[in-house]
Amino acid sequence: MALDVNQYIDHTLLKADADESQILQLCEEAKEHNFAGICIPPYYVKLAKTHLKDSNVLIATVVSFPMGYDHIGSKMDSIKKSIDQGADELDAVINITAIKNGRWVEVESEIDSLITACRIKNKTIKLIIEAALLTPSELDQILEIAIKHKPGFVKTSTGFAVSDNLVELVKYLRSKLPDSIKIKASGGIKDLETAEKLIEAGADRLGTSSAMKILSL
Repeated sequence: MALDVNQYIDHTLLKADADESQILQLCEEAKEHNFAGICIPPYYVKLAKTHLKDSNVLIATVVSFPMGYDHIGSKMDSIKKSIDQGADELDAVINITAIKNGRWVEVESEIDSLITACRIKNKTIKLIIEAALLTPSELDQILEIAIKHKPGFVKTSTGFAVSDNLVELVKYLRSKLPDSIKIKASGGIKDLETAEKLIEAGADRLGTSSAMKILSL
């Protein structure tokens, strides 16, 4: 394997019916196979923090997942609670509803607030832009806002709305964003070939619930 794909993977389990034993298994797999991190529901952050306390595995959780249209106050409270319980990274869904109504001042204000809330706690935010739902013009405007406010990552998708060509999307994002803003590719990553192509296209992280299948472990 030319690329060490393991170190790019956020080992992900965000199903509503995920139980404690599955989360603990996810943590063990992440430790054993040197994955970059796990991505889990906020409900399980405290459990994962305890289980991963002696490891280098990052704990990511989600904010306003998967729709993104929660009130900003709810998103801010979610970020604070998850950080307090041990989250290292926050994968936050931007307000697609506001975008579709052309309320760009609100969109930018929210993004600024979300990034600031994570930055002051020295935590990483990944802005989930749900690119498959955006027009080319909307996508470019979101990227301009991201460049201005400098999140840790731009993330392609929640996994609910999947881009037709994720590799080309990542290439486009990489061409527009400075190197200081990383890219997390997510949505339909189910095999090693796709994972490697995404990394070669410029993805810094891969969000997938198929990590063990991808690596045939």
